[in-house]
Amino acid sequence: MTAHMPFRIVVIPGDGIGPEVTAAAVAVLRATGLPLEFTEAAAGWGTFQRTGAALPEATLQAARGADAILFGAVGSPSQPVPGYKSPIVGLRRALDLYANIRPVEGLGVRDQGLASNTHQLLQPNPQNRTLNLVIVRENTEGLYAGRERVEDGGETAIAERVITRRASERIVRAAFELARTRAEQGLGAGGWVTRSDTPAASPQPPAPRVTLVHKANVLRETCGLFRRVGLEVAAEYPDVQCDELLVDTAALQLVQWPERFDVVVTTNLFGDILSDIACYWGGGMGMATSANLGERHALFEPVHGAAPDIAGRSVANPLAAIGCAAMLLEYLEVSSYDPIARRFSAGNKIRA
Repeated sequence: MTAHMPFRIVVIPGDGIGPEVTAAAVAVLRATGLPLEFTEAAAGWGTFQRTGAALPEATLQAARGADAILFGAVGSPSQPVPGYKSPIVGLRRALDLYANIRPVEGLGVRDQGLASNTHQLLQPNPQNRTLNLVIVRENTEGLYAGRERVEDGGETAIAERVITRRASERIVRAAFELARTRAEQGLGAGGWVTRSDTPAASPQPPAPRVTLVHKANVLRETCGLFRRVGLEVAAEYPDVQCDELLVDTAALQLVQWPERFDVVVTTNLFGDILSDIACYWGGGMGMATSANLGERHALFEPVHGAAPDIAGRSVANPLAAIGCAAMLLEYLEVSSYDPIARRFSAGNKIRA
């Protein structure tokens, strides 16, 4: 991106361990010596309890004026509370952060099939390429569009699933552009490895590939539209392979054969679930990073929750937040972020 300097970074620590992990990430960012200007803003359940607003207008205005946003984690009430709405969902909508990017870089890929125990499964595998895939999730509609209602005196609850051509086209196009970029960086076609039950890895990586994930065999109108638009966009990218999977098959293959993926693109709820499954290969949700991107704004957040049970005990792992800091600097096109990225990306040396 092109931005003035110093870069304006809005930090939203949130609840629970959010302040701890964002403080660690900010400390790393400050240590780079880059021209970064930090402003802290409030959001979350604690903010709602204090002010009556989970996402205050002042926070939203600060976010709109930022070059990038670093988000911690927010809690939520265990039961519905009148007036409380998720601040992260509110930010995604208000800033039109339509693309949720979830990279998965494996700590180690097994040699054959599913291992019988987790320790064996996560052993470093220096003979084969490291697993590397990205899940691209549409971030603004689907079942998370916020269109829910209760009927029949509380006996029936209804959620509307909203899929539009515009949102489908731009998220699929973002996935294809990302696949091209990854190929240029030598990351195309994910972490293809030599396995006894799959073709041997070739000296040259396969062409970049995007996998459309849907459930069009059942959700014929909503997923049907997403699939049709996805295939239309795919025709514009002859240099990028395209395949499609039903969401249940995709979930199985992310567990059984994750290295077959390069870039996965799907709708909001499916992407939420699949990316959480996939982050197992990167050390679990406590190590997973994400970027929420729009045309003019970007927000970076660790995937983990607020974890109030360990807040304030200095035991929260800040690596996901630090990884988000590296992604933030990459977004700002600051080459000096490389030392952070190299440290964080040494996945086969890190354990959650």
